[in-house]
Amino acid sequence: MLNKLKIGNVELNNNIILGPMAGLTDRPFRIICEKFNPGLVVTEMCSSKALMYNDNKTKLLLNTTNEKRPVAVQIFGSDAYSIAFATKYINDRNLANIIDINMGCPAPKVVKNGDGSKLLLEPEKVYEITKSAVENSNIPITVKIRTGWDSEHITAVEVAKNIERAGASAITIHGRTRSQFYSGEVKLSLIKEVKEAVKIPVIGNGDICNFEDAERMFKETNCDGIMISRASLGNPWIFENMINQFEDKQIRKISNEEKLQIILEHIELEVKEKGEYTGIREMRKHLSYYIRGEQNASEIRQKINRLETKSEVEKTLKEYFLNL
Repeated sequence: MLNKLKIGNVELNNNIILGPMAGLTDRPFRIICEKFNPGLVVTEMCSSKALMYNDNKTKLLLNTTNEKRPVAVQIFGSDAYSIAFATKYINDRNLANIIDINMGCPAPKVVKNGDGSKLLLEPEKVYEITKSAVENSNIPITVKIRTGWDSEHITAVEVAKNIERAGASAITIHGRTRSQFYSGEVKLSLIKEVKEAVKIPVIGNGDICNFEDAERMFKETNCDGIMISRASLGNPWIFENMINQFEDKQIRKISNEEKLQIILEHIELEVKEKGEYTGIREMRKHLSYYIRGEQNASEIRQKINRLETKSEVEKTLKEYFLNL
């Protein structure tokens, strides 16, 4: 199941991809994950309209300096003009190897503007937006979708055909509707239908937490690749372990010492990227994932959430891991 995956003219070393998560897959976290060799990483989603209005925070989301290539930048928007602008902006600055358009985000603040998964109700608009990006890009365009808006509006196959017709190089499909958000059953049968409906690569996404989930996704959908998102939080070595499992190699157990070193490096990157005040606060959510399931995790999490300096957090973590 583990194969090289070609998206347009970009060849990935393997077909296991780090998915985009708003507020989580920032550059520091991507750099940590890249150490464990996913085939591709995808940035947090960036508003094409905000980029058009020269928003500095949005520009920072597009920073891919010193990252292991290939890397994909994800944008979102519901009008062809701003998508074209964002596509040109990314191309002109060589910020990525692939541009992904988010048409699957279920967040209310996104869909209320007609963006994200709201576009699944307008298959022709999906075509127009995708075509606009393709026509303004020298690098491959991919699109991330869901199965539909709700159980009454399952549009994935029609939408996927329009994405392919517009010239996109791959489709990622999360096997839930917008109304399900992140709960309920992932419909592998619908991912399979999309795979059978188009000739471009299809990447399966949704509840892939371990090797067994990944194997099932490949077997039941015949998809070309898989995208892992939430399961990578506090567990960036999932990529290396999964690659080893597909290649019938032994899983390398991460020792507490190595785990601590990874966490400390993550903190260093976060503070360097965003400054101590913001960086430490941004790390809190990641730290809760790193120590989840360990002894006294709740107690140490509460303590860390009250700390404000890098040195305090590092000292606390070193003491904690010493006693594990």
